[in-house]
Amino acid sequence: MGLVYIASATASASATLSFTSGIDSTYNEYQFHFANMHPATNSSSITFQVDTGTNTNYNQTITSSFFRAKNHESGGSTEVVYVAGEDQAQGTAYQPLCNEVGSGNDESVSGVLTLYDPSSSTFVKHFVSRMNEYHESDITMDTLVGGYVNTTTALTRISFKFDSGNIDAGTIHMYGVG
Repeated sequence: MGLVYIASATASASATLSFTSGIDSTYNEYQFHFANMHPATNSSSITFQVDTGTNTNYNQTITSSFFRAKNHESGGSTEVVYVAGEDQAQGTAYQPLCNEVGSGNDESVSGVLTLYDPSSSTFVKHFVSRMNEYHESDITMDTLVGGYVNTTTALTRISFKFDSGNIDAGTIHMYGVG
């Protein structure tokens, strides 16, 4: 198996970055690689939501879990926890993939979101992500999010945004796994 490049989206004070084509039955797995996503607003979380057909409501039903491990620069604050406030139980909001990224010049979030079999007309659409961020309080966080989009209709588009303010900078690359 190898990654097949499909497209990229680069932010420059962008409200959202979206991929509205390229997600189809060509691949059973799609990956979105985030490189140094930098929020304009301090303490913001990168989020995603998907849609079907030519719809642009980005309000599909999601069930998810959110875990993180963290370590402060001083070594004084460490933990591995489940974060109930960041998951969804049949919710239609944008799903957080990290939380509280700092907006300082050296702060950002990078990682990978994998979407499985988005064109299936039989099964729900599973996803998993692993992100690493520079938290606003000089903390590194390794965040794991997994879940499913509760629809058997084919997904055709995906949108990313910070939960507050614009995406100041950063690039997302979309790959098919072949």
